[in-house]
Amino acid sequence: MVRGKTQIKRIENATSRQVTFSKRRSGLLKKAFELSVLCDAEVSLIIFST
Repeated sequence: MVRGKTQIKRIENATSRQVTFSKRRSGLLKKAFELSVLCDAEVSLIIFST
């Protein structure tokens, strides 16, 4: 079963947007940490928040 393409659009509700950003940020940090452990390499992330 293939997942459909999602449309990328701005989340108008500021609270909802902040919650989504926070969840995505924590997921990215977790993936970066896993990558650094598995590959025994230094990993850096640049995350912008406005």
